[in-house]
Amino acid sequence: MSNKNFSNNKQKMAIEVFGQNNVKNFKKTVIHILLILGAIAMTLPFIYMTSIAFKNNVFGFEYPPKIIFNNPTLQNFVKAWTSANFSTFFNNSLFVASTSMLLTLSASSMMAFAFGRLKFPGKEIYFIILLSTMMIPGMLFIIPQFVLIQKLGLYDTRLGLILIYAAGSIPFNTFLLRGFFENIPREMEDAARIDGANLWQIFYRICLPMVKPGLATVAIFSFLGGWDEFILALTFIDTPAKRTLPIAILLFQGQHSTDWSLTFAASLFAIVPVILVFMFFQKYFIKGLSSGAVKG
Repeated sequence: MSNKNFSNNKQKMAIEVFGQNNVKNFKKTVIHILLILGAIAMTLPFIYMTSIAFKNNVFGFEYPPKIIFNNPTLQNFVKAWTSANFSTFFNNSLFVASTSMLLTLSASSMMAFAFGRLKFPGKEIYFIILLSTMMIPGMLFIIPQFVLIQKLGLYDTRLGLILIYAAGSIPFNTFLLRGFFENIPREMEDAARIDGANLWQIFYRICLPMVKPGLATVAIFSFLGGWDEFILALTFIDTPAKRTLPIAILLFQGQHSTDWSLTFAASLFAIVPVILVFMFFQKYFIKGLSSGAVKG
């Protein structure tokens, strides 16, 4: 009887395990299907826009829509790049976004190192004040920023726009990077001090290489913030030759409102750098997004 009971219990356990595995597999399948559908929903407009950009305008919105077509052309891209100083606007955006990203990385990493590794009076109070600026809507800062930029003589300059972009993104990025610096073992810092390293060497040679995922995350967010921003660029830049790409695309669409193939080709110029930046930092991005800001 004992052998029979053991066999029955074993069968019941096998059935339960098999049932649990089926439930897990079913859940995974449903999740994968939902993710695939979401990916299709997100990428299909981009694919459709790309296909129209490679068509002549007369075939842009043919019915039924055709994503795959014959005889693609690069004429729209050449015309978009060479018309209405579009290349100048592109270079302005590239310079502003890249420079503000580097400035944000430098300032945020040093501030996060100070808040995460150093001890000084009022540290937590200063950090709370820094975080409190994130709770104020950005639109409320436009008038004070406008007055400040005018007083500094930086109105209608790319440098003024760079400083505003960097200053606006420093609080969040400092908060994000602080968690990375706090997770670095103290033993490594103590060992570096014993070897004669000063504070700058500890920051630059020991801590900074260990927070690469966080730096990559900050780089992506900062570049996107400077590349796609519209309101501040429209407010602080008057000279057409100094305008950035979002304003240029708006003007370009107004001039070529009926030529959607040309407009989409111009829009692709604005998308490609973002994709390249993400591809360059993607191996650090997911880790950085999930690991930062978990302490403090």
